[in-house]
Amino acid sequence: MRLLSVNLGRPKSVPYTDNPQGVTGIDKQPVEGPVRVAAPGPKGVAGSGLAGDAVCDLRHHGGDDQAVYAVAREDLDDWERELGRTLGNGAFGENLTTEGLDASGARIGERWRIGPTVVLEVTGGRIPCRTFQGHLGEKGWVRRFTQKAATGAYLRVIEPGEIRAGDAIEIVHVPDHEVTARMEFQATTTHRELLPRLLEAEDALHSETRAAVHKYLAKYGG
Repeated sequence: MRLLSVNLGRPKSVPYTDNPQGVTGIDKQPVEGPVRVAAPGPKGVAGSGLAGDAVCDLRHHGGDDQAVYAVAREDLDDWERELGRTLGNGAFGENLTTEGLDASGARIGERWRIGPTVVLEVTGGRIPCRTFQGHLGEKGWVRRFTQKAATGAYLRVIEPGEIRAGDAIEIVHVPDHEVTARMEFQATTTHRELLPRLLEAEDALHSETRAAVHKYLAKYGG
């Protein structure tokens, strides 16, 4: 397993973003050399966990529980075949494009060591938005992405440091439950009846997902 590329975005004015300021950092491009990774701070105030990476809409993106976003190259290749077009590393707005690692199937709380020092922890899957659809220019993209549920993985930073393309990725901790980034995504979107199952991974869940689980349980039980 290895890190194929580290991808950073710059603020860009576009007509399709949900951001009231009309700018987005979703157009992320591979960079050379080391990139510093550290916990950015609370959502709503802080952006990306990668130095030099723009997060323009802090309402929905960034913060400690969404510090880093990873997508498997294998998923991009699968989408290439389905869409009939080339998707470069970073095409989904991901910070990390991985090889040999099932990001969507990673368990919540699973920890990855990347390079010699950085340790990241999976917190959940990525929910598609209008900006993502506009960036790709694919009609009905939000629906298609949701149905496929190849979400990639959001991660928090456990141990900071530097990473670069070519670094080895090692899974250093696998939790004793079956709650994956894909399941977390499905539970919060199309299969809300799965929400109670996420309690198995409660301590490592994204804080917003944890709140959604408890709201559901208060209303419906479980």
